[in-house]
Amino acid sequence: MKMDDDTKRKLNRLTRSVEGHLARSLLRWKYRREGRPMPMDRELGEQSREIADRAHEVIAERGKRVWKEIKKVYEKNSDTGGGADK
Repeated sequence: MKMDDDTKRKLNRLTRSVEGHLARSLLRWKYRREGRPMPMDRELGEQSREIADRAHEVIAERGKRVWKEIKKVYEKNSDTGGGADK
């Protein structure tokens, strides 16, 4: 089943919101654990967005590498006469 563009945008917005809240919670925990003063909400929000954005970059890059490795294995098996399941 294919998702329409509006549903994709709403899902993406929801995902970003949840990621931001999670990053904010982790930052608060980290500041408390380290005994550091808690930054103002605005700064905490900026930091959480930076963390969420960086996490997306890392996940995207790792996903590309994993996909390349899967393709290599498949091509290797195809070249040797084996299937992807062998």
